[in-house]
Amino acid sequence: MKLTVFGATGGVGREIVRQGLAAGHQVTAVVRDPARLDVTGDGLDVFTATAFDDPEKLRPAVAGRDAVLSGVGPRGRKDAGLAAPVTRSILRAMDAEGVRRLVVVSAAPVGEVPPGEPLLGRLAMGVVKIVLKPVYTDLAHMEEELARSGTDWTSARPPQLVDRPVTGVYRAVVGANPRGGSKIGRPDLAHAMLAMLDDPATVRQPVGVAY
Repeated sequence: MKLTVFGATGGVGREIVRQGLAAGHQVTAVVRDPARLDVTGDGLDVFTATAFDDPEKLRPAVAGRDAVLSGVGPRGRKDAGLAAPVTRSILRAMDAEGVRRLVVVSAAPVGEVPPGEPLLGRLAMGVVKIVLKPVYTDLAHMEEELARSGTDWTSARPPQLVDRPVTGVYRAVVGANPRGGSKIGRPDLAHAMLAMLDDPATVRQPVGVAY
């Protein structure tokens, strides 16, 4: 497949690029600073974009692609407000170029606490939602942009992200968060997002991903 990856120098985006290339895909990595991309390989193109808020400047990055994946998202409160406008620009660029498939990173707290979640998990989710409210508000607005669009979107909702080697062993629940899911490795989240590309059950759905 011909893929475009936004946020390609971030923890998840970099893994999507790396694993996509290893799987034989042609990958266009969209970055602000090419020097920060430490992934190389046959089939990799690097597209430099300094204005992610301008859909016209993003059109060449998505033109002729089979799918787009985005690892763009706020790392903390200071980055809140980033995901929704960037995703809006990506959607408009895709619409202009007739590209339909999009998989993005969201977060578990945007969804509901799963039925039967242990008390400790429910309390932890409640605290996180309060402490990082601007972050999850931004991601919720991003998902609203997706829902209003005509794309075949999927939002991957991970809990706490950690750095662990890829295992390919995790739970992915369409439309809900996995019960008791508290962590997922960035490489495994990237693995899951690439797997969602060909899964029709995930189209226009949030998908909870966790160990």
